[in-house]
Amino acid sequence: MHTDTPYEITPTTRYGDPHYRPAPAQRPMILPAEIPPGVDWVTLPNGVRTLAYTHPTAPAPATVPAVQPIPAWARTTALLAPTVGGGIAAAGIGLSYAAPGLIAMSHALWSAAALLVAAVTAVPVLLRTARRAATGSSRGGGSGSTTHITQNITATGLFGRANGTINHR
Repeated sequence: MHTDTPYEITPTTRYGDPHYRPAPAQRPMILPAEIPPGVDWVTLPNGVRTLAYTHPTAPAPATVPAVQPIPAWARTTALLAPTVGGGIAAAGIGLSYAAPGLIAMSHALWSAAALLVAAVTAVPVLLRTARRAATGSSRGGGSGSTTHITQNITATGLFGRANGTINHR
């Protein structure tokens, strides 16, 4: 056991006295010149400042960041951004000037579509009435026989060759 302790233990003997206050412990004063090399004041996580051995920290060498070139994709994108934006703006302006003409063209297209539908439905009706008128005049003086044509097509399998016959009666 060690006999010389670095501090003196003095127990208090008057525990029952409520007015007794023990004398504050005297801490030894260390002058900054007395601190040996490698020892420094540190603050512990609980907030207490004490002396502790420290490792000397070497100052980090000042590094100059190397200049890196701008990637080609970033340069291309940066140069294309105003061009694309200007093109979109020009298209918007052009559409605003062309809007009356586009509206007129859409009306003309709807009219043309309506005319086409009317022609598709009217032509067969006219042909049918013209054919009835022509056969009606020939019925009175003609033989009145009509020709029937039938066609039979047969095929075997999904990709088989098709054969057919045509009958005139």
